[in-house]
Amino acid sequence: MNHTAPLQPPDSFRIALQLSSGGHRIDAVLLEELRGQGSNAQLKNISRSALKKLFKERRILIKGQSAVPSSGLAAGITYVDILGFGGEAGGEAAVIKEEV
Repeated sequence: MNHTAPLQPPDSFRIALQLSSGGHRIDAVLLEELRGQGSNAQLKNISRSALKKLFKERRILIKGQSAVPSSGLAAGITYVDILGFGGEAGGEAAVIKEEV
């Protein structure tokens, strides 16, 4: 299967999530992944309330569309872009997570 990533918005931090099953909430998976990545220190140390604020400000995108905290993630690769965090380490982290 050939898979191409969508274009990354300017001044954004990208995280790619690989899920073996769907139905996981984006807020829970994203918080865990951000805390586990090493490419962006500001996002690595983000609090739940700060992440919630990013959702409210519509700065978290899936396929270019604003995500809400309760958005369910499908099985496979999901590219999540966080606007306003592109300055550190080139702005991209290829973090792949396998959920069981």
